[in-house]
Amino acid sequence: MASGTSTAAAVKLRITEIFASVQGESTRVGLPTVFVRLTGCPLRCTWCDTAYAFTGGESRTLDEVMAEVARHGLEHVCVSGGEPLSQKACLALLSALCDAGYSVSLETSGALDVGAVDPRVSRVVDLKAPGSGEVERNLYANIALLTPHDEIKIVLAGEADYEWAKRQIAQHRIAERCTVLLSPVAGALDPARLAEWVVRDRLPVRFQLQLHKVLWNDARGR
Repeated sequence: MASGTSTAAAVKLRITEIFASVQGESTRVGLPTVFVRLTGCPLRCTWCDTAYAFTGGESRTLDEVMAEVARHGLEHVCVSGGEPLSQKACLALLSALCDAGYSVSLETSGALDVGAVDPRVSRVVDLKAPGSGEVERNLYANIALLTPHDEIKIVLAGEADYEWAKRQIAQHRIAERCTVLLSPVAGALDPARLAEWVVRDRLPVRFQLQLHKVLWNDARGR
């Protein structure tokens, strides 16, 4: 799989890292995946676990990124950050990956418009709970753009966040559009409590733990 276009050689992206691992969350959890982590993010969530991707990185051409992804020899590719959509060239990267035959997902904060993302991409869109410190950044117009091919992820720091999430799911009828993922903040909310609340309230969601934290304690490049 390769892009092989002259246009791709001119497109530049700032890349923090490219690595192979297992997908740690979403409905693709456990699948061997190549991660392309773009640099930069306009948000500063209180529980962010990838602050190292806020700055720095290395300027790479789209051709170079595609070649490195191909070397890993995996079907699934996840474009993440930071906030990948903060780089305009992210859209070209997503389309190039789809054109090359990969199964592509995008992890995005939900603060930026996802409408221009290639429809072949599975968009995993955050909805920031109050505990994140960035609840005002939620772009609710994104919800109407989502399809069953996409997912909403809500990370929760406690019961107040959970009650907020319940209201959002009901008010915006999110579960009728796509899969809803609820995750506890590691070290802040007992996963068992969250699981019990979900079952108690019969929420139409998928409870998840971040597998990469369980396996590698959030080590970089995992």
